[in-house]
Amino acid sequence: MNDEYWLISAPGEKTCQHTWEKLNKALPPNNLTENNKFHIPDLKVGTLDLLVGLSDDLLKSDTYIESVTKKIAQYMVEIYEGNKNKISEALLINGTDFNTYLSHFQWDTAKFPIKLSLVSLTDIINKKVSQIDSEFKLRSTQYNSLKKDLQNIERKNTGSLATRNLNDIVSKDQFVLGSEYIITLVVVVPKHQYKDWLDSYESLTDRVVPRSSNVVFEDEENGLYTVSVFRKVADEFKHHAREKRFTVRDFVYDEDQMLAGKSEIDKLSTGAKKAYAPLLRWLQVNFNESFVSWIHLKAIRIFAESVLRYGLPVNFVAILIKPLKKNHKKVREILFQLFKHLDSTSASGPANISENDEIPGLNYGQNEYYPYVCFNISTNFLDTSKNKY
Repeated sequence: MNDEYWLISAPGEKTCQHTWEKLNKALPPNNLTENNKFHIPDLKVGTLDLLVGLSDDLLKSDTYIESVTKKIAQYMVEIYEGNKNKISEALLINGTDFNTYLSHFQWDTAKFPIKLSLVSLTDIINKKVSQIDSEFKLRSTQYNSLKKDLQNIERKNTGSLATRNLNDIVSKDQFVLGSEYIITLVVVVPKHQYKDWLDSYESLTDRVVPRSSNVVFEDEENGLYTVSVFRKVADEFKHHAREKRFTVRDFVYDEDQMLAGKSEIDKLSTGAKKAYAPLLRWLQVNFNESFVSWIHLKAIRIFAESVLRYGLPVNFVAILIKPLKKNHKKVREILFQLFKHLDSTSASGPANISENDEIPGLNYGQNEYYPYVCFNISTNFLDTSKNKY
């Protein structure tokens, strides 16, 4: 689920098979790494000028498509509430796990015809992922809005008595209804003030109905009391209650409003449940599509950069390397010794670094530069600290 791979290429010195065998001898499989040939079809090269211009575009597309792929995956992580078993079942590529798909990569000629130019193939991939990204933003926004509305209502039904919805904790027989002169108020009283309330509520103002206060609900900190007063003194009663730190809720018992509120909760809850399964299906399908598009773009990048680096005719082998455990630094050093002859600028060797530093290479602009072509592929889709949608 959270592995790192290096997609590298090196020229066929005698033959591509010889280069492959040379690498496997230097990095015996299952010792420091897992090594697999990364099969790239005979793509159309075009002109070198075109490849130079395409190189920057491919980097931008790679970064963008990776971000789309990861935010779709991380949205699934959120929806599944971190359930790793369900997440692993959802994050499959053509029905297999990441490692199987990558180590047995086969170019999909139906989706990405190799008769097309590299520019056309890149355009197809960009348009496909851009459409996925646009629809993801729409679907996630709609679902998030629905969930947020439902959570806000649920929060009002479970929060403090000072703010929560009272419809589900009061009943009709606790109120004086239909009276022209008397109204029943509901008051939140801290538990440590119960005695003060009971001793004083009748004298907070004139025309309070004697012995009319009863506790109808309690939470950990407060009690909800009813009290009946004459309508003409209701505002004065509220004022004096506030002075004594009693909170009179702005609440009127209305069965029609209560039914409407329950209907709204049921509607939102039903809507969220109906939207959940189709959203998950869409996420799974389009995560697959985005990931496949991303890896095909990686293949185009490794092809284009290898031609630019090693020249024509096309003669290189692409290899997928998965460093095992904490062998990254050692593997980089072996690869450097194996391929340093490909670039005279690397003759001085990699800088001395600690195990926790960046893997050895030569600084080249903003990126690490190696004597061989290399692109990273990270499947760390459970890290929700980045690429938030």
